[in-house]
Amino acid sequence: MENEIGGLNPFRKETRTWLEENCPLTMRGQIKDVNDLYWGGRQGAFPSDDHKVWFERMHAKGWIAPHWDKKYGGGGLSDREHKILMEEMARLRCKPPLFSFGLAMLGPALLKFASETQKEHYLNDIVNAKIRWCQGYSEPNAGSDLAGLQMKAEDKGDHYLVNGSKIWTSFGDLADWIFCLVRTNSEGKKQDGISFMLIDMQSEGTATRPIRLISGKSPFTETFFNDVKVPKENLVGELNKGWTIAKYLLTHERQMIGGIGETDEKLNVLEIVNDAIGSVNGKLNDTILRTALARHEMNREIFALTIDRAIDEAKAGNDSGALSSLFKYYGTELNVEAMELIMSASGSDALMMDDSADKHAFLARRFLRSKGNTIEGGTSEVQLNIISKNILGLPIK
Repeated sequence: MENEIGGLNPFRKETRTWLEENCPLTMRGQIKDVNDLYWGGRQGAFPSDDHKVWFERMHAKGWIAPHWDKKYGGGGLSDREHKILMEEMARLRCKPPLFSFGLAMLGPALLKFASETQKEHYLNDIVNAKIRWCQGYSEPNAGSDLAGLQMKAEDKGDHYLVNGSKIWTSFGDLADWIFCLVRTNSEGKKQDGISFMLIDMQSEGTATRPIRLISGKSPFTETFFNDVKVPKENLVGELNKGWTIAKYLLTHERQMIGGIGETDEKLNVLEIVNDAIGSVNGKLNDTILRTALARHEMNREIFALTIDRAIDEAKAGNDSGALSSLFKYYGTELNVEAMELIMSASGSDALMMDDSADKHAFLARRFLRSKGNTIEGGTSEVQLNIISKNILGLPIK
């Protein structure tokens, strides 16, 4: 938080007061799991009455997408005001009023590449929680080589006919629509034949199948498309130019995952470790663990400051899309480190895999899930190659 001479910045003071008065107490604190979030959508239900109250108050304020233009349902805040709002929500530990891949990933891509008609329609639907989105990128035979995707969209005059499948589709069985990469040209360079398309998951010919993970649970599905008709107006950007959109969207996905996650909600590591092993005169009982925890907390702070610096550099015109790979790599590795510290401190209590109300019951699943963060959105190894080439300028063979 920046130093503000003479007390709080007026916008910060107003924001802090509003949040303290309007955010229900139950909407503050640690997020239990994905069911403790409001996702919106056709079948979306509020987990509690307070979730509904919180969403409606933030929506009326324009703070579901606070930095989007008001004509798209946003709040019209400046970058600085948006940052202050996020800081004040974090200070109060406010839960997000709406958790949505539409907000975090698709929305920024639509703002940059969509037609005005598409923006006004889809962005407002996202903010109004009418559509729950999922992402259709990865395919069974095109993992890290995303450009090798084969799902085809054939031009049939007034529509495209889509055939193929996607894998690792997060919450594909619960989503209303999917934003997809499809192959519209098989000639020439493979990146040049990809298009970006929006598909209604209720379309005839779509189906999903769950994928179970090592943690015993999974948000992932396989998603199948068999002669699915997609209207021409659902193409975003230019035909065969979807790779540019894909890369832009990935920067937002990687930043989301790298923020220690929005896919695995943040944990207060210090609080959990202290609760597990206790302290004397304010110091953790275990000297070795105390040192490791101090190092972790310093790394977290350094990571947060690096993100702030990158935001300021971007405002100055020194933006690099490759920075999202740095954030994704370091953030997810930091998340794994946090879970390893928690598991070390919690001992046998952290080994439970049941769904009981015990406060430790979720730790083993969360630890196992953290490993997946280093794979989804591009593996750590892929991110290191991008960082080496595009940030450090090293030759990549």
